[in-house]
Amino acid sequence: MDLTEIASGLRFPEGPVALPDGDVLCVELERRTVTRVRPDGSVDVVAEPGGSPNGLAVGPDGAGYVANSGGWGFVRLGELTFTEAFQPDDYSGDGSSASISPPGP
Repeated sequence: MDLTEIASGLRFPEGPVALPDGDVLCVELERRTVTRVRPDGSVDVVAEPGGSPNGLAVGPDGAGYVANSGGWGFVRLGELTFTEAFQPDDYSGDGSSASISPPGP
């Protein structure tokens, strides 16, 4: 099977969602963002929910919904990345919810 790399430099991506225009939204745990990847490989941050976003879905209303565990910080040692046992400073854990609208072209 042949694989083609579309984008590089993503920091622990999860929860990819294919959009009708060919773009893909995903969350990046380590970067703490919702990221849009275009077919040409360009990457844009569309939201910064903080914490550890670890899932993404698009609802029937067309809005994006982010699952956020909030439980991981990251530490780099040379070329390796490890998770910490402490919640990141930018996670409030207040139980609130938010949604994002899919970005336009």
